[in-house]
Amino acid sequence: MKYIQEFSEGSKISGIYFCKSRIEATTKNGRTYLNCVLQDKTGVIDAKVWDVESPAIADFSANDYVDIVGDVSLFAGSLQVAVRRLRVAQPGEYNTADYMPTSRYSPADMYKQLMSSAEKVQNPYLKALISRFFIEDEEFIRQFKNCSAAKSIHHSFISGLLEHTMNVVRMCVIYSKLYPMLNYDLLITAAMFHDVGKIKELSAFPMNDYTDEGQLLGHILIGAEMIHDACREIPGFPAVLEDQLKHCILAHHGELEYGSPKKPALAEAVALSLADLTDARLETMRELLDSSVHKEDWLGYNRIFESNIRKTDV
Repeated sequence: MKYIQEFSEGSKISGIYFCKSRIEATTKNGRTYLNCVLQDKTGVIDAKVWDVESPAIADFSANDYVDIVGDVSLFAGSLQVAVRRLRVAQPGEYNTADYMPTSRYSPADMYKQLMSSAEKVQNPYLKALISRFFIEDEEFIRQFKNCSAAKSIHHSFISGLLEHTMNVVRMCVIYSKLYPMLNYDLLITAAMFHDVGKIKELSAFPMNDYTDEGQLLGHILIGAEMIHDACREIPGFPAVLEDQLKHCILAHHGELEYGSPKKPALAEAVALSLADLTDARLETMRELLDSSVHKEDWLGYNRIFESNIRKTDV
């Protein structure tokens, strides 16, 4: 099997891949075809089944593992596969670990680093809140360690939420040293909790798609509700402290048009939103550069950065 990251224009490929999505579509002349997304642990690629009626194409569904033969071509700056033969693979023919994208880093090491920053939080109420989730709740810890941080765009892999949170916390630790006005306890706690709603917003792999709760509410509101419910169970938790913590969560996307119900009004909320944006953008850039199939320096226009992206000369 050749991994998707190894595909190149003009190559012929064969092997088993995870079918992440399967959508029936119609060409301009009314011909039915299938628009699919194939996935392995190195990434995803668009795939087209043009001859749907061919006996070489077996019936299949999204979330099947499919054994395919196809040709790789370049279309609109991206690689895609034209599938010529397809059958549904049977259990025992594949190892699921080969098909689920995962963090480059050890979840155990990342969690240890995350908790080392949390241990420095002194406020007894915030310490109790952190402990309730990140030390005492084994099911939350399991979900948090395995959850993706997004359906796509950035950190859309197993342990992506943990990696993103760790990076945001690390940046906030640095901010707190550079800017003494920042309340370390509030900022670090907010950084740890800023995306916890994603464990309910996104389903587990291999689906990694929005849940009904995620579609209706979104991770920002879900996270604020999780914090509210937990604070009610900690005796004497100050209402002002809860409000300030929830404000940081509600404002962490920085702008209303980016999905934040509130714009940052606290210094800690400003710092958190900047750390969140920094890690999201730089991880997006890393993934873009790593997945580039272009040998040229210029990679083409990217809608997220609204710019033509270029590789750095080294």
